[in-house]
Amino acid sequence: MLDNIKNIHIKTLSKAWATLSEINYDYQFKNGSWKRVSRESYDRGHGTGILLYNPEKGTVILTRQFRMPIYQTKKEDGMSIEVCAGAIDDKDSPESTIIREVEEEVGYRIQEVKKVMEAYTSPGALTEKMYLFVAPYSADMKVNGGGGIASEHEEIEVMELPFSKALKMIESTEIQDAKTIMLLQYAHIHSLLGKKNGE
Repeated sequence: MLDNIKNIHIKTLSKAWATLSEINYDYQFKNGSWKRVSRESYDRGHGTGILLYNPEKGTVILTRQFRMPIYQTKKEDGMSIEVCAGAIDDKDSPESTIIREVEEEVGYRIQEVKKVMEAYTSPGALTEKMYLFVAPYSADMKVNGGGGIASEHEEIEVMELPFSKALKMIESTEIQDAKTIMLLQYAHIHSLLGKKNGE
């Protein structure tokens, strides 16, 4: 427990899809002064994301889907290119969650995943921590067409791309999703698809 924060008061502003809270607290700055601070925090639980890669083909699996917050910012295009991802249910582990999401969203049945990092993608406003994984895939792991679950109003396009093209899509800003950029750069730094494919 930090000793430079006290008198915390939390007010719930909304409990619709997730919980939006207003948090007021006293914070002691380095000069010794205390200030009353007010912040808002959005709690939607934690999430997972995974980069599926095929070293033999030099390809990765990404998804493309509509995202309303992007549409709010850029009305001409609300689509987002991302790694496969999903929210963690209370009773599930990050590993079991992402294995299930891979089959639902992109149609591959994988058995093992490797966690490579944990990250808060917007710690100034979101409590969400992302557990990020990588795993190899091959054609024989394909069990369905993917696309998400209709009851959850998902409509997901599955994209198999050359890894080198995916990296260029970061530079061209076609890919702007933070978790996707982090995982693609991880794969590049660690040469998961070989140095040739990461050129």
